[in-house]
Amino acid sequence: MSQHVESTTLSWDHREEQEQLFNNSGFGTRRNARTTALQVLYEVDLMGHDPMTCLEWLASSNKLTDEGKEFSESLIQGALSNMKFIDDIITKYAKNWPIDQLSIVDRSILRMAIYELLVDRTAPYKAIINEAIELTKLYSAENSPKFINGVLASCVKFHMEPTLNN
Repeated sequence: MSQHVESTTLSWDHREEQEQLFNNSGFGTRRNARTTALQVLYEVDLMGHDPMTCLEWLASSNKLTDEGKEFSESLIQGALSNMKFIDDIITKYAKNWPIDQLSIVDRSILRMAIYELLVDRTAPYKAIINEAIELTKLYSAENSPKFINGVLASCVKFHMEPTLNN
């Protein structure tokens, strides 16, 4: 499963494709916010840049609404402030993949989705998993959606199942 090595790169250097996504009326505020949060988490992980500075720049270029920017900021801050807990969860359910060997894209998507699933808990778990998989399909390796789905399904099964009501 070499698709999870550091060589994975994000495809948003193709501004035309990204602009088409963001200008598409079906591309919702939350998906745009999640995409922006992913970009920020990626940059923070890769370069160590200040997350809020990254968000300010990306919010404008990604045409985030105020609501979208607020949601994106909550995902970023939540994922970063709960990183130890989240990384422990990833390590538990991705036994064959040490956290530092995951691609930055996959690691960022998992951090954001696990934060939403296990800490924030304001969105339906099916929507969170679906959005994580869609982001993975857009920005990660071919086999990554199965990997992401497996880790997130384990989170639901072992951490949420007794209390599922959404």
